[in-house]
Amino acid sequence: MIEWRNWNFSAVSEPSAPIPVVSYARTSEDFRQRDGHGVRYQTRINERTAHEHGCMVVATYGDSGRGASRAGVIRPGFDRLVVDLRRGHTEDGQRIHGVVCVADDRLYRRTEDLARFFSALTSSPGRIYVDPQGVRDPYSEEGLLQAMRSLDAAATETRIRSRRLADWHWARAVEGVPHSGPRPFGWREDRLSLHPYEAKLVEQAITDRIGGKPIRAVAREWCDLGVTGTRGGRPNAQTVTQIITAPRACGYRASRGELLVVPQTGQPVVGRWEPVVAPEQWRAVCGTFSPGSLFMHRGSGAPRLTGNRNAAPSHLGTGFLRCGARRPDGTICHGAMCAQKGRSRRSPYVYACRSCRRCSISGPLADLALEQLLFAETHGGVRVPDGVQQRRQSDGMGLEEKRALVASAFVYCLVRPGVKGDHSWDFSRLEPVWR
Repeated sequence: MIEWRNWNFSAVSEPSAPIPVVSYARTSEDFRQRDGHGVRYQTRINERTAHEHGCMVVATYGDSGRGASRAGVIRPGFDRLVVDLRRGHTEDGQRIHGVVCVADDRLYRRTEDLARFFSALTSSPGRIYVDPQGVRDPYSEEGLLQAMRSLDAAATETRIRSRRLADWHWARAVEGVPHSGPRPFGWREDRLSLHPYEAKLVEQAITDRIGGKPIRAVAREWCDLGVTGTRGGRPNAQTVTQIITAPRACGYRASRGELLVVPQTGQPVVGRWEPVVAPEQWRAVCGTFSPGSLFMHRGSGAPRLTGNRNAAPSHLGTGFLRCGARRPDGTICHGAMCAQKGRSRRSPYVYACRSCRRCSISGPLADLALEQLLFAETHGGVRVPDGVQQRRQSDGMGLEEKRALVASAFVYCLVRPGVKGDHSWDFSRLEPVWR
């Protein structure tokens, strides 16, 4: 047995036995081929790097099409890596003595992720971090400083790239170039010429709404005619409202909830596409709705009006539960599980997955399980203060405080599907990912 605690990092090129390490790979985008090739390529590079430095990859973790710059992005592969590093072995019992990755920014681009990763990596002595530049000692001051420098470089790159992308979109917008993305309802695939059938529907809807017709009646008429949106959905009052109040209907160009204007004249920027109605008609139809319903306040990137924010969550598990059902391709769904009305007194509400719709769980029992995980004597390393324990036992703790404690302890909690026909309660269905 090799004593990893006393491993000589300067002599790692000639080990007496390969060091077992795990590989992590991540790509921010995978919307073109959608086959995960970026993660596969990085994994191959990691295997070569591990071999060059006397290591052997015993497990691989990956996140395809998952960014790491924004808060709240779920990275199942990274979360599983952190969990396995903390317990010291993979699910199948392989011991872990290090991590190999093509670059630091694949692992972390935010301070919180850096702290989680290094805390898990150094939770046991003698581990190493390997990249194409060599072997790093994560316990040394230089190793931590190098990680901080990588984090600062990644943050700087993110800011520069975000600014460059925002400027690029602004320049396109002021030139009147149509929005990218799905084809807007009412226009052909070129986004410039009008769709002969859909454009007439939009024009008639605007005329009818100005004349006092309820928007729900317009939506029902479209449904009766068999109209579907450009993504295949059936129209409802909200989608029809968005279509007829969008500035593109009169040819105007907007960005992030504001009409763009020509700096020299102050006049609205006119797009290159054919308009459906005149600007006066568009302003008239917008005047028939409350401001919070307009495209300018609900469209992509538009800021929401103050006072129209969603109500605070009314259940403990909202925002923390993730679906653990397996998709047909064998991957875990990880979709958000949202509270909805239940069908029994025992479960007046349930948490169900909106993505795959293959997993649900009793709401009260899931919330109780979360509390028991949080306030258990031994768990993932989070110690709840005694004063908080006493306040909880005396029913002096409100939902908001409980949710704050859950957020400080869990990244999320995976819910495994139950057995069909088995109505018994199984607390092991909830698998927390601790911070």
